[in-house]
Amino acid sequence: MDIDRLPAWYNNSAYMSHPTILNNRYHLQSELGSGGMAVVYRARDLMLERDVAVKVLREMYSVDPDFRHQFREEAKAVASLSHPNIVTIHDFGLHEEHLFIVMEFVSGTDLKAIFKQRGRLDIGEAVSLLHQAAEGIGFAHDAGLVHCDIKPQNLLVAPSGRLKVVDFGIARALATIVPDEQSEVVWGTPKYFSPEQAGGVPPTPASDVYALGVVLYEALTGAVPFQADSVEELARLHQETLPKSPRELNPRVPASLEGITLRAMAKAPAARFANANELASALNDFNGGYKREAGGVGDQSRGSRMVMGSFAVDQQNLEPVLPATEISSKAGDPPEPQGVQRAGRDRLGFDLVTWLLALLALIFVGGLIPFWLWVYFFLNPPG
Repeated sequence: MDIDRLPAWYNNSAYMSHPTILNNRYHLQSELGSGGMAVVYRARDLMLERDVAVKVLREMYSVDPDFRHQFREEAKAVASLSHPNIVTIHDFGLHEEHLFIVMEFVSGTDLKAIFKQRGRLDIGEAVSLLHQAAEGIGFAHDAGLVHCDIKPQNLLVAPSGRLKVVDFGIARALATIVPDEQSEVVWGTPKYFSPEQAGGVPPTPASDVYALGVVLYEALTGAVPFQADSVEELARLHQETLPKSPRELNPRVPASLEGITLRAMAKAPAARFANANELASALNDFNGGYKREAGGVGDQSRGSRMVMGSFAVDQQNLEPVLPATEISSKAGDPPEPQGVQRAGRDRLGFDLVTWLLALLALIFVGGLIPFWLWVYFFLNPPG
């Protein structure tokens, strides 16, 4: 059984059979993606003449008052979040009993597609992308929201390298969560949800941290930590089984980064980073140390580059080449490493002092020779 595959009754053909212009303004052009509750389309805002993304609630949920309320709350919650790593909400509306949200259109692809194309990512790139994701989710945590469905499919990467978090469809406001509430319905994506979500326990910001840890694990190793043929078995693995060491799958992962990843994926919420801001801070600290250790100069002959987070990145394939702060202002004329310059000066200083001392010794010894000759002949006159 493919647990990522949607059942047949999720078919969205009913949407396209309706008029494809919503409220005489948003022209639906093509489907971008679909989930259990809604379908997302690329559309054209005819009034402002710009491309947008429109998320339309599925018909079976549009008639349900509870889902309509939840969908509206999502629009309100995300509209209040203004952050460069969170998708911007432009509008919310109703068309022929179908609720829809209008969002900024992010050109590019989602992180899952990048994983499928390239497998594991370079260390610098993985850290930079997950740092951006943690920054965006951390902002939501500060605003009192838990995303509850973090996965690579909900992390969009633009050609500029900017990552944006999308789909707050099952987000929960912290103020509405009752500590002892228990849910028989598990919301989230089985490969990425936290042990407490798997057990029907209320989510916390630490639940989002766990999901970010799973995505980071996948970015570093090219594989999710747990695979199973059923949702129930995946839930059990998240709750009871320790993941394989990332360094075992990818020996290039630094020990400190492995520690950050495994801490984010700790079974007990209290053992993780308390929220995504703490995870972002840990990744930022690692990033600084990693840049210093990487040092060196990249290949200046490659194509155009831009800065993604704190790394210089090739604009075509998002491959980090070296820390942006260390790029020489003169192409082909990299600065000499400071350590080498310092060593050269130290050797020069040492050699100069040595030669001066040797010269003084020579003068001193040379001056004593005539003196000792005079003493000798004074005590032993000839004849």
